[in-house]
Amino acid sequence: MKEKQEKTMEQIAMKVSWSSIFVNILLSLFKLGAGFLAASGAMISDGVHSASDVFSTVIVMIGFKMAGKDSDEKHPYGHERMECVAAVILAVVLGITGIGIGLDGVRKIVGGHEQLHVPGALALAAAILSILVKEGMYWYTRAAAKKISSDALMADAWHHRSDAFSSIGSCIGIIGARMGYPVLDPAASVIISLMIIKAAYDIFSDAIRKMLDESCDDETVEMIRKELLSIPGVLGVDECKTRMFGSKIYVDVEISADGDQTLAEAHNIAECAHDKIEKKFQRVKHCMIHVNPNKIIP
Repeated sequence: MKEKQEKTMEQIAMKVSWSSIFVNILLSLFKLGAGFLAASGAMISDGVHSASDVFSTVIVMIGFKMAGKDSDEKHPYGHERMECVAAVILAVVLGITGIGIGLDGVRKIVGGHEQLHVPGALALAAAILSILVKEGMYWYTRAAAKKISSDALMADAWHHRSDAFSSIGSCIGIIGARMGYPVLDPAASVIISLMIIKAAYDIFSDAIRKMLDESCDDETVEMIRKELLSIPGVLGVDECKTRMFGSKIYVDVEISADGDQTLAEAHNIAECAHDKIEKKFQRVKHCMIHVNPNKIIP
């Protein structure tokens, strides 16, 4: 059952990722073309942002594929952290892209009037189209990410949202430049670069937290406790530890049960608890149960 769920999750992730790549390639080519033809640095920067999203989606796909590999002799706990490694690579590339775009915008602003151009109407049309398309892709990818509980896919969804925001910045810069303030076009490029750098930082810090075995959220821990206490024979939850391993959760639990019962009876309770947690919580890859004796006073 677990293997079938993971296969379905991978199929959903791949379908969404390929759709994202197709849309981003078309959109980045259109925005880059419009940026050059309409002499808009902001739109060219926006096009580069969309092109970087193509690369980021490819990284997500590779990470998801590698994370889904079965456990082997050298990797008995699986390969889920490869998703984090992919996210770190993605963050570094996005950060470098953002810095490059920002420096180019600053150069044009400092360079004075000879570096500034009034963008054409085509750039404005491209910005508006980009806002609509990228916002739609954000909601499409976000829905899939929530369905399969994929942090990598959710990060990709936010790439679409950040691209929509950057297109809004482009739109404002282009409109301002066409109204007689050409400096607003490269200024929009600088703002876009800061948004890209912020997105890179968020992705990087999230991946690092997961690689350091950070515990999952308090709400999930409390839900696990309630499920354990609902199992017949479980008298209490003495300890409940969780750790993130890529996008998966590992759970270590100590429960208390009647100390006078047989070993077989205690084992059955532990096995029931183990199976229920792994079945109930899709992101839990493994649950370790330890049973402590608890004397029942008549």
